[in-house]
Amino acid sequence: MNDIGAIGMKKAALSRPKRMPVECGDMPFLIRRDGTWLYCRSPIGRKELVCLFASVLKREADGSFWLETPGERGRIEVEDAPFVAVEVDWRGHGRDQVLSFRTNIDQIVTAGPDHPIRIAHDPITCAPTPYIKLRDGAGRFPIEARIARPVYYELAALAEPHDVNGERRLGVWSCGRFFPLGDSCADDDL
Repeated sequence: MNDIGAIGMKKAALSRPKRMPVECGDMPFLIRRDGTWLYCRSPIGRKELVCLFASVLKREADGSFWLETPGERGRIEVEDAPFVAVEVDWRGHGRDQVLSFRTNIDQIVTAGPDHPIRIAHDPITCAPTPYIKLRDGAGRFPIEARIARPVYYELAALAEPHDVNGERRLGVWSCGRFFPLGDSCADDDL
């Protein structure tokens, strides 16, 4: 094929309307709070398969989770966050510290402006639950990993005091940003 024919094919491909995936409704997937993915109430044992499904996971503006391929999409149930941060690695200290997290699907994410850490609180007990943003969703709800309790304890061991809006807070630094670990219950915004 000559260059003119190739250019014509590229233009034709660009001018085609985007194909919308077929809506499949609710799919029999559940992601448990501990990061276990289930299909038809059975755990998906192959990590490679979980990673494949995770690569097509989307979050809508209303907070719902969907598996979406170019051909079809379906809503799935997620008990808490779809992923769990199971390990933290840190370099440096203070403002120069860098915190990198590994998720249960071996995704590495470094806390910072694009991947903030947030603390939510149980509305009854005020017990903290930490999360790290992995990627954006379609609206204000991102796709996050819940930070596992042992990893949170490691963060607590790295915590240092810092003034935030005139209040002294304990927290951690990563990529030049301070993340409080001890917000009050009233500070939850998601």
